[in-house]
Amino acid sequence: MTVQLPSGPLIIGFDGTELDAATAELLCHPDVGGVILFTRNYADPDQLVKLCADLSGLRDPRLLITVDQEGGRVQRFRQGFTRLPSLSVLGRWYRSHPDRACDLAYRHGRVMAAEILGHGLDLSWAPVLDLDRGSTVIGDRAIAADPETVADLGAYYLAGMRDAGMAACAKHFPGHGSVAADSHLEVVTDERSWTALTVDLTPFARLAGQCQAMMMAHVCYPARDPLPAGFSTAWIEDTLRRQLGFSGLVVSDDLDMLGAAPVGGLEQRLERAFAAGCDLALVCKPESARALLGRELKLPRPDASALAALYGRPLATMEEQMQVPEFRAWRESLQTIANQHHD
Repeated sequence: MTVQLPSGPLIIGFDGTELDAATAELLCHPDVGGVILFTRNYADPDQLVKLCADLSGLRDPRLLITVDQEGGRVQRFRQGFTRLPSLSVLGRWYRSHPDRACDLAYRHGRVMAAEILGHGLDLSWAPVLDLDRGSTVIGDRAIAADPETVADLGAYYLAGMRDAGMAACAKHFPGHGSVAADSHLEVVTDERSWTALTVDLTPFARLAGQCQAMMMAHVCYPARDPLPAGFSTAWIEDTLRRQLGFSGLVVSDDLDMLGAAPVGGLEQRLERAFAAGCDLALVCKPESARALLGRELKLPRPDASALAALYGRPLATMEEQMQVPEFRAWRESLQTIANQHHD
């Protein structure tokens, strides 16, 4: 039976490749608004379609179903999906063949989105708009080191996603790519001046109007605010909202990451994220999600129409798209490039 329940602000992870009773009960908690799937939730394409159908039938409005399907190192679904090259390949091509690189960026976004939507999901947390300037965790997940190149190719990637019927969530604002440390594993501080930081802002500023969501970086930028950006009113309300004019949903990156530690424990991180202006928060570890949902939390509701804008609206089914020779050729070309670059 479908439960009538307004969507909450938490996007949570869970274990298993099918929806059991305990997980279904957890996902019907009023503070949940969606799920994020990982390789641990995937066995094969048919299983994924069934899982997504079961998830979609739990609640009304239905849960938002998401994944990280960037390509390269970060591609949760592999067997049965096109092997996608890392986004850094786009930047390499752009230096010598800009027209080809723009076409490839469009194909990458279009095929990624079409395959995800075609299996019943709504959203891949993409694109990465960080710069490739020495980060151990970003690296080849970024399109390029040059901000104008990232903005140019990012626009084509977004067009591909949009034409497939997928919304977009740019990440990781205001830029994680120019500091070496990994915010999953440690507290990260970018000590650069405000002038230097504005270079990383360029792709986000150029493309904010084309994105329905924006994910924050768990990085401290003392030139603007000592707190990590996802807990900073200065970054969210002043810079992102007022200066860049962003009107979509602001998403906190996974609250379990050690980069979020400066604001306290898990419950404090959640409270500070929403107080700073986040609309949604990721809690990827199932045990953390269960712990939070077992407490009496008073969390703000996300704007229903803004959240609905993140639902997938596929252009066609996978079966229909596979009848189109051009779409099949795009998939084959991406796979060939990925194999050549050993991503």
